Amino acid sequence: MKRKFPKITIWRAIFAAILLSGMYATYLRIFYGLGGSTNLSDKFPWGLWIGFDVMCGVGLAAGGFTLVAIVHIFSIQLYRPVLRPAILTAFLGYLLVVVGLLYDLGRPDRLWHPLVMWNPHSVMFEVAWCVTLYSTVLFLEFIPVVFERFGLHKPLEWIHRISVPLMILGVLLSTLHQSSLGTLFLIVPEKLYPFWYTPILPLLFYISAIGVGLAMTIFESWHSSRAFGRALELPLLASLARVLAVVMSVYLWVRFLDLAHRHVFGLLALNRIETWLFLLEIALTVVPTILLYQHSIRMQPGKLYACAVMVVFGFIANRLNVGIAGLECGSGTHYIPRWSEVAVTLSIVAAGFAIFRIVAQYFPIFESRSHETAPAEMEEKEVDPVEVS
Repeated sequence: MKRKFPKITIWRAIFAAILLSGMYATYLRIFYGLGGSTNLSDKFPWGLWIGFDVMCGVGLAAGGFTLVAIVHIFSIQLYRPVLRPAILTAFLGYLLVVVGLLYDLGRPDRLWHPLVMWNPHSVMFEVAWCVTLYSTVLFLEFIPVVFERFGLHKPLEWIHRISVPLMILGVLLSTLHQSSLGTLFLIVPEKLYPFWYTPILPLLFYISAIGVGLAMTIFESWHSSRAFGRALELPLLASLARVLAVVMSVYLWVRFLDLAHRHVFGLLALNRIETWLFLLEIALTVVPTILLYQHSIRMQPGKLYACAVMVVFGFIANRLNVGIAGLECGSGTHYIPRWSEVAVTLSIVAAGFAIFRIVAQYFPIFESRSHETAPAEMEEKEVDPVEVS
């Protein structure tokens, strides 16, 4: 039998180019250190690998704890069909965050030190422990998929017995470290630009993580439907988008109240890069929030997907503004990532997409919708989660 090789497409060629550039950038990082492979310095030690790979990566993986809370804690079974893809996305997201940290740490071989060298007064110590524990919880939440795939019924039964406390622990841990990422920046009130420094930064980080977790669920479902030829669960995602609109409204309301309370709006009159980056971030958040309140927008796959993408990019803009742009003025320097930093980040993202596709292809990630009631009716109208629950 003649062996078939994968068809070469433009996307596969781009994927290969990204991975090759990432491998060379990894070589530079290992043999030349941070100084020889990045544009980081003593004045600006946190760059793209922290601003995007860690701060954005942890937030973009928030769909796991959000959907777990909705389905298992609030018992809204309507969203069960998108739970496993969300858990897989979260699990891969946290694993790739750890990979990103291995690049950014000056001594990656000492990644395990916070686990044995305790400093309970450090926010980073709390984040390190929470991320480690939550990654373990995500592994245990995902492992039933592996047991089902290979017919291991006894271990599957054991996992199901501890599933409820496991889910609750995962939500608590994720709540702690999602907010604590914002707490990290409370120690630099004089360095972080006023648009982004606020005492309630941990609260804003937490609310925005919930919102982007919902947006990532829509984003992942749309791409999965196209990649695997599955029907898009539009009524389900439209219902999720309505919840997303409410969450983002709460976020914007709290954000604008805080800006008004700190009398920051006057800074909008200044023609600075921070002003334009702030306006871009707000636009990417306000526009999809308003659009998602319209039923006609939510029920059109292309427009629903576009709104989810805008929410995701608005979230990324916020984290990059907090972690990079907002700190440049206070640090007295200007930072532009070196190509190798960009190559590593793109490689991590590309690897995440590829691994998700492989796992979803060979494991039962997409559950049957047989348990849902009135599927024909769901295809005609948007579902109200309150009525279903």
